[in-house]
Amino acid sequence: MLKNFLRLFTCLIFITLGNSTFAQNRAISGKVIDSTTNDPLPGVTIRVVGAKTGTTTDANGSFVLSVTTTDQALTFSSIDYLTKTIQLSNQNTLLVKLAQNVQELKGVEVVSVGYGTLNKREVSSAITHVSANELKSVAGNNPLMSLQGKVAGLTITNTATADPNSSPSIQLRGVSSRSAGLGPLYVVNGVPGGNIDNINQNDIESIDVLKGGAASAIYGTRGSNGVIIITTKKGTGDSKMVYNGYVSIDKITMAPRVLTADEFRQYRVHATPTQGIDYGANTDWMKAVTRNPTYGQKHTLQLSGGTANDNYFASADYRNANGIDLRAWKKEYGARLNLNHISKNDVYSVSLNVAPRYMKTSNADQFNFNNAITLNPTQPVYDSSGFHYLNTGFFANNPVENAKLIKSQAEIKELDMSGSVRVNILKNLYSTATISNIRSSYKNLYFQPSTMTTIVHSGQTTKTNYASQEQVDNNQQNIEWTVNYALNLQRHHVKLLGGYSYSYFNYQQFSANNYDFPFDTFEWNNLGSGTWNGGGQGNGQGAVSSTQNDSRLAAFFGRINYDFDNKYIITASLRHEGSSKFGTDNKWGNFPAVSVAWRISDEGFLKDKISWLNDLKLRADYGITGNQDFGNYLSLLLYGGYGYFTFNGVTYQVYGPSQNVNPDLSWEKAINFNAGIDFDILNNRLSGSVNYYVRTNKDLLGYYNVPLPPNPQSQTFTNVGTMKNSGLEIQLNAQVIRQSDFNYNVSLTTALNNNKFVSFSNKIYQGSPYLDVAGLPAPGSPGTIQRVQEGHRIGDYYMLKSAGVDKNGALLVYKKDGTVVTANNANADDKQFVGNGLPKFTGSLGNMFTYRNWDLNIFFRGNFGYKLFNMQAFYIGTPATQTDANTLRSAYDAGSKYNKLTSSSTLSLASDYFLESGSFVKLDNVTLGYSRKVNSKYLQAFRLYAAASNLHTFTSFKGGDPDLYPVNGIAPGVQGNLNFYPATIQFLGGVQVTF
Repeated sequence: MLKNFLRLFTCLIFITLGNSTFAQNRAISGKVIDSTTNDPLPGVTIRVVGAKTGTTTDANGSFVLSVTTTDQALTFSSIDYLTKTIQLSNQNTLLVKLAQNVQELKGVEVVSVGYGTLNKREVSSAITHVSANELKSVAGNNPLMSLQGKVAGLTITNTATADPNSSPSIQLRGVSSRSAGLGPLYVVNGVPGGNIDNINQNDIESIDVLKGGAASAIYGTRGSNGVIIITTKKGTGDSKMVYNGYVSIDKITMAPRVLTADEFRQYRVHATPTQGIDYGANTDWMKAVTRNPTYGQKHTLQLSGGTANDNYFASADYRNANGIDLRAWKKEYGARLNLNHISKNDVYSVSLNVAPRYMKTSNADQFNFNNAITLNPTQPVYDSSGFHYLNTGFFANNPVENAKLIKSQAEIKELDMSGSVRVNILKNLYSTATISNIRSSYKNLYFQPSTMTTIVHSGQTTKTNYASQEQVDNNQQNIEWTVNYALNLQRHHVKLLGGYSYSYFNYQQFSANNYDFPFDTFEWNNLGSGTWNGGGQGNGQGAVSSTQNDSRLAAFFGRINYDFDNKYIITASLRHEGSSKFGTDNKWGNFPAVSVAWRISDEGFLKDKISWLNDLKLRADYGITGNQDFGNYLSLLLYGGYGYFTFNGVTYQVYGPSQNVNPDLSWEKAINFNAGIDFDILNNRLSGSVNYYVRTNKDLLGYYNVPLPPNPQSQTFTNVGTMKNSGLEIQLNAQVIRQSDFNYNVSLTTALNNNKFVSFSNKIYQGSPYLDVAGLPAPGSPGTIQRVQEGHRIGDYYMLKSAGVDKNGALLVYKKDGTVVTANNANADDKQFVGNGLPKFTGSLGNMFTYRNWDLNIFFRGNFGYKLFNMQAFYIGTPATQTDANTLRSAYDAGSKYNKLTSSSTLSLASDYFLESGSFVKLDNVTLGYSRKVNSKYLQAFRLYAAASNLHTFTSFKGGDPDLYPVNGIAPGVQGNLNFYPATIQFLGGVQVTF
C-alpha cells in the first residue's frame, strides 16, 4: 500500500513539475523590417534582456526564440540601425521596425570585395571605398583622373593632362615589376578586365580599391597590382531624368620661359663667339603651335525608373574637346543601359548591361612643343611661298606646318555587354551565372602630304606623300558561375562563396602603308594607288602586316566569411587558376589568402565605457597574388623571318627560330602582408584608417642571357628576381564643424612607400646585379642616368657627381677616387648614386564646406622627398646650348646656377648638377556649387557648379610643373625624352538638373 502511494506521489510531482516547466517556456516568432522601406532585415541580433539566450533573423528577417515567463524584454540590434528594446507581453508574434542610425551611416558604406559586397564594418582587409560625390569635378579623358589623390597609396599620373586623348598611368603601392604590367585590374559591374575608357564619370556610383593581397587574391594571376572595382548606377523604383552638362576651358600655366626674338639677338646672335643667326622675324613659337585657351564640352542625359521588381537605368553622353596643341581633338558618343527584373516570387532575377562608345580622335604631336621651345625665334612661320622651310635647330622642321598638314587620326569603337541570371534556390542559397563580352576596335589613320617643305626642298621624286592604315581589334569573352550560401546561428554568421571563371582573349592587327600617291586628296583612302609598295617600283616587303594571338584563363575559387557576434571576423579564400600564357610545366597556380579582424570597441571592457570611442577595429591579412600581364606565346618556340635568299634565280623567304622555348615560364608572385586599424571616435567626428603593408614580388619576368648553343637565341624570357615594397597609409576624415546650417569636413590622405630591388638572379639564371635605365635622347650621347641595382631603391640616379663649375664654364665632377676633373675627362666608371626619383611619400588634403544650399570643396595634393632631372635645363637651359637653338631665359640670369655652364665641352654630360627637388604642393581642385530642391511637377532639383583645377603649384623645381614628370614605373623622375605637353589651368562650369 505504502509502496503504491509513493509511486503515485512521485508521478504527481513529475507531472506538476512538467506542467510548471511547460508553463514557463513559450516561443516568440516574428519579423524585423526597416522602418522606412519595410524591407526585411537579415542578420539582426536578438537577445533576451538579462540572459545569455538569443538568436538572429534569417534572410527574410524572420526569427523564432524561446523565452520564459521571467523574461521581460528583447533587444534588437544591427549595424547601421538604432538598437530597439521590446517589452514582452502576451503576444507570441512580433513585427519589429528598426530605424536607421543616420549618424552611423555617415561613415558606413557597402563595399565591393570581389564577387560580392560587404558592409564596410565587416571588411577585414585593406579596401578603400570612394562614393561618387567624393570624386573631383574634372574634365578628364579618363574617369580615374577624378580619383587622383583620393586613395592612399594609389598614384595616378598624367604627363599630358590637357591632351584630350591622353591616358593616365596608375600604380598601387609602388612599382611591382620589371617587364610585366604595372596597372591594377579593373572590374566593372562585376566583370573583370572591364574597359576603363568606356565609362562616363557621371554614371559611376562608387569605386572600391582593393589594396591588400587578401582582398585581391580572389582574382589570382591578375590581382598582383591591386584591383579597382567600379560600380555604375542602376535603376530604382524612383522615376527621374537627370541632365548634367559642363563647358571647360584650359589655359597654359608654368610654360617654359624661353628667349624672345629680341632677347635671342641680345644673348645669342651678338654673343662672342656668336651662338645664333638673325633671320629677321619675331616669332613666339610656343604661341604659334598652341590653341590657348582651348575649350571642351560634355553633356549627359540619364533616365531611370520602374518598380522594385522591374527597373532600368539608361544614359547617353557626348563630349567634344580640343587639345592645347593645334592638332589634338576628340569627339565621343557613349551610352549605357542597365535592366533588372525580379520574378514575382523572387525565384530568379535577371540583369543586363550594355555600354557602346564611339570616339573619333586627332592625335597630338608632342614633338611640336619641343620645336616650339628650341627653335630660333627669329625664324618666321611663313614666307612668300607658304610655310617657311626650316633646316636648323634640334629637329629641323616647321612645327606649325606639321600640325596643320600632317594628319594622325583614329576611330575607336568599344562595346561592353554582360548579362547575369540569379536563381534563389533556398532562402539562404543562390547561384549566379554571368556572361560578358568586352570589345574594342581601333582604326589608326596617318597621312603626310607631298607639299611638306622638307620634301619639296630636298628635291625628292620618290617617297613623297605617305599614308597608312592600321586596324586593331581586342575581344574578351568571360563566363562566371558562382554559388553563395549564408547561415546565421544565433551569434555565428557564415557566408560561403564558390565559383568558376573562364576568359578568352583575342588580339588581331592588320596594317598597310604606301608612298607616292597621284593626289594628296586621297589621304589614306586609296592605298593601292601609291606606286612605291607593290606598284611599278615593287619596293618594300613591309607594305602590309598582320597578326593574331590569343590566350585563355580559367579558375576555380572559393571564399568563406565568418564572424562571431559581429566582433570576431575571419575571411579565407583560395583561387586555383591556369593560363595558356604559362609554360607547359607551370600552367596552374594556387592563390590563397586569409584576413582577420577584431572589433575591439564591442568588447565588454570598452563598450559604453569610453564615451568618445564609437568604433575600433583591428585588422591583419595575408595573401598571395599573381601577375600574368605579359605577351602571349612567350613560353613557346617561335619561328620568324630571317630575310630573303636567292637560289638559282629564285628568291626564298627564310624562316628560323626567333624565340627560345621556356616550359617553366610562370606568373610573377606577390606575397602580401597588411595590418590595419579602422576607427571612429568623438561621436563620429573623427574617423579613418591606418595600414602598414609589406609586399614582396618574386619571380619577376624579364629577358636573361643564355648560352648559344644549345639555345637558338641569346636571351630567354623567364622568371627571375625579387623586389620588395613596404609602406604606411593613413586616411582621416574629420567633421570639424557640424551644425544644422554650416558644416566643415576635412579629409587627409598620406602614404609612405619604401622600395628595394632585392635580386636579379636565382639558382638557374645568373643575371647582372644591375640594369641601367632612363636613357637620355640626342643631341649628344648623354646615356642612361638611373640604375636598378640589387639592394637599392627603384629610381636611384646613377651618373656623374657634380663638383661645381670651373672658371671656363665647364662642369666639374668627382672621379671614382675622389679627385675633381672636368666632366669630359671622366668616364662611365666614375658614375655613382646621387639621388632618387621616387617620392618617399604622397599626400592630399580635402576641405569641404557646406552652408545651407552652398558647398565649397578645396583640395590640395602633393608629392614629397624625391629628385627630378631637369630636362629643360640640361638641353636648353645653359649658355652652351647648341648653336642656333633657343634657350631658357634663366640661362642668362646671373642668379641661376645654370648660367655658369658656358663651355660646350661638357654640354651633353649628365650629372646631378641638373637634379632638383621635385617636391610640390598643388592647389589641385576648387569646386563651388549651389543645389536646390524644387517643388514642381516638372522639376525636382537643380545644381549649379564651377570648378578650377591645377590653380597653383608651390615648388622649388625650375623645370616646369613637376607633376608632369612620371613617378610610376621602373624609371621615376625622368621624362625619358625632351617631349612635354604644357600644363594647364582648367576652368569648368556646369549644371545638373533633375526632372
